[in-house]
Amino acid sequence: MAAPSGAASCEDFAEFQELLRVMRTIDDRIVHELNTTIPTASFVGKVDPGQTCKELYQSLMDAHTNRERIIKNCISQTSAVVKTLKEEREKAHEDAALLKQLRKEQTKLKLMQSELNVEEVVNDRSWKVLSHLTVMMFCPSRQS
Repeated sequence: MAAPSGAASCEDFAEFQELLRVMRTIDDRIVHELNTTIPTASFVGKVDPGQTCKELYQSLMDAHTNRERIIKNCISQTSAVVKTLKEEREKAHEDAALLKQLRKEQTKLKLMQSELNVEEVVNDRSWKVLSHLTVMMFCPSRQS
């Protein structure tokens, strides 16, 4: 299951969240992916469950790596914007619009940082499901 891996727009938080939602589809559907990866008795000779599990594992690793990269990139970009706005604020104490923009960017930065915590929970859940179900089905997981 391929996930978008293009550059994320960090300016619009709703767009950022939507991208992560789409990219988390593989995690949301991990049980379904495993069910379609493990062959039924009639297909055992036609499909190599070890290879398909390895491919699923690699897809999950790639998805996690890409999402983390995007989140950290957006945090870095937004942090730079916040820093710049703070410097401008030091020069223009009375600028209400600047203060409003600074607060908006600080809030967005906190929300993006919280996505790292969400990412950790999503990843942990996927690895637990994958490990549990693959052991139950005798599918080699996490092997090179």
